[in-house]
Amino acid sequence: MAVFTACTYTPEVVEDKPTHWSTEQSVEMNQRFAFEQEVEIKVYLKRHPELEMKKTETGLQYDIYKDSAGPTIQEDEIAHVKFLIQLLDEDTVYQSEGNTTSSFKVDKSDVELGLHQGIKMMSVGDKAKFIMPSHLAHGLLGDMQEIPPLEVIVADIELTAITSK
Repeated sequence: MAVFTACTYTPEVVEDKPTHWSTEQSVEMNQRFAFEQEVEIKVYLKRHPELEMKKTETGLQYDIYKDSAGPTIQEDEIAHVKFLIQLLDEDTVYQSEGNTTSSFKVDKSDVELGLHQGIKMMSVGDKAKFIMPSHLAHGLLGDMQEIPPLEVIVADIELTAITSK
C-alpha cells in the first residue's frame, strides 16, 4: 500500500523596498575606486623606475620624455598623433599602425579627458607617456570594446603635427 501526501509551498512574500543611494555613498564609492587605482599606479611605477612622472591636480600623471622646442597646441587646434594605448598590465589595446596618425580637435572631441589635458603640454615632436585614472579615461563603463570598466590606461603619445581648423 502506498500513501501519497501533498506538500503545500507558500512562497515568502518579500516587499520591494525603494533603494536609496545617497550622494555620500557615491562619494565614498568613488573615493574607494580612486584609492585602489592610485595603488595600482604606484605598483606600475615601481616596475618602471625609468619614468619620471609628474602629477596634475586632476590625477593625470605624465612624463614628456622627448621634449622638442616649439609652441604648444591650443584649444580648437587639431592634434595629429601616433599612439600606443595599454592597460597597467601592459596589454596593448590600441596603437597606430606604421606611419599613420590619428587626429582630434583639442577640447572639442570625444577622446579621453586625460589626453586633452596632456596634449596641451606638448609641442610638435614631443613624445610623452600619460597615466590616466579611469575618471580621466573611459570611466565606469570602459570603451565598450577593448578597455574594461574602471580601468587605468597608459598612453604613449607622439605629437607629430598641429593644424588649425
